[in-house]
Amino acid sequence: MSPRLPAIAIAAFVLAMSAVALGGPKAPSVASMPPVVVKTVPSSGDTAVDPALKQIEVTFSKDMITDRMWSFVQVSDDTFPKGGTPEYKADGRTIVLPVTLEPGKPYVIWINSEKFNAFRDQGNKPAVPYLLVFETR
Repeated sequence: MSPRLPAIAIAAFVLAMSAVALGGPKAPSVASMPPVVVKTVPSSGDTAVDPALKQIEVTFSKDMITDRMWSFVQVSDDTFPKGGTPEYKADGRTIVLPVTLEPGKPYVIWINSEKFNAFRDQGNKPAVPYLLVFETR
């Protein structure tokens, strides 16, 4: 007597194989997923940032659309740094925001948000929102 798979298991297997054969859901990959922030300078959570820091750097996991596409989103006027025009580095993944910071102050910046999502990869997928929070000493 051979063991039998329950009918539900067989049906699930057939559906899964059909989806793959028809070009359905595929395993996630870096290429298929949206870009994410992989590094910031300063780091989020840093409570001892030098107020003399002149730029914030954000590095993404993928090459980004660099033609004046960004969304540095402020939570409030008081917690958003004063600064200049952002510019991408030659690597196409790192954007630099010139800033003027004040001592003893918290800063809060969304890198993309639900409403503002201009940070996009070369395939036009918006980056996953990232909250950068730090304080100067």
